[in-house]
Amino acid sequence: MTPPRFGEVKHLPVTQALRDYMVRHSSPLDPVTASLLDRTAELGHPALMQVPAEQATLLTLLTSLTGATVAIDVGTFTGLSALSMARGLAPGGRVITCDVTDDWGIAREHWEKAGLTDVIDFRVGPALETLRSLPADLVVDIAFLDADKDNYENYYRLLHPRLRSGGLLLVDNVLFNGYVMAPDYADPGVMRDSAHALAAFNSVLAADESMDVVILPISDGLTVARKK
Repeated sequence: MTPPRFGEVKHLPVTQALRDYMVRHSSPLDPVTASLLDRTAELGHPALMQVPAEQATLLTLLTSLTGATVAIDVGTFTGLSALSMARGLAPGGRVITCDVTDDWGIAREHWEKAGLTDVIDFRVGPALETLRSLPADLVVDIAFLDADKDNYENYYRLLHPRLRSGGLLLVDNVLFNGYVMAPDYADPGVMRDSAHALAAFNSVLAADESMDVVILPISDGLTVARKK
């Protein structure tokens, strides 16, 4: 293996102070998004499942850039990813979002405040069942995966045929605190299983010649993949 060329590897640790700087120098959060972030933070440890503010902004930008009319959001949680994608939809568009529970009680409240309840279709139940139940002729412009990691490859297999040429697949947590490089070092149980599943998924997606793929070091790792 040849060493990297000069300047090829650049690494800047993202401290809390630097991340705060990044957020301050990005587009300001609207009041509804800010409220949703604050309310989710009050949940304590579960709040770690929410996408960060900068990633929410990116979801809106990418949804808008694709001119999306159909967006799929796998893993609703408190509704930020669905809200962010809904804000980027083309006129007449919709977001289909799914989760196994609606117990958090925050998502619908904030979608209503944003005036987006008419374009967000929230389906409660296992995501595999939701994806399999979609109409056979439904064409997807952009999809975001942020649910149980063991099923990422299964979600991908179901979404890939529906994704239009030029459509985007966005996948969260693909670096998994670095454990994807050495899954056996993750804590036994769910963490280790998820690390192995993500490592396998990353390899499958990278090898798929029908997709252009890049992993960005945003939060816990975000894959942006474009169907050719």
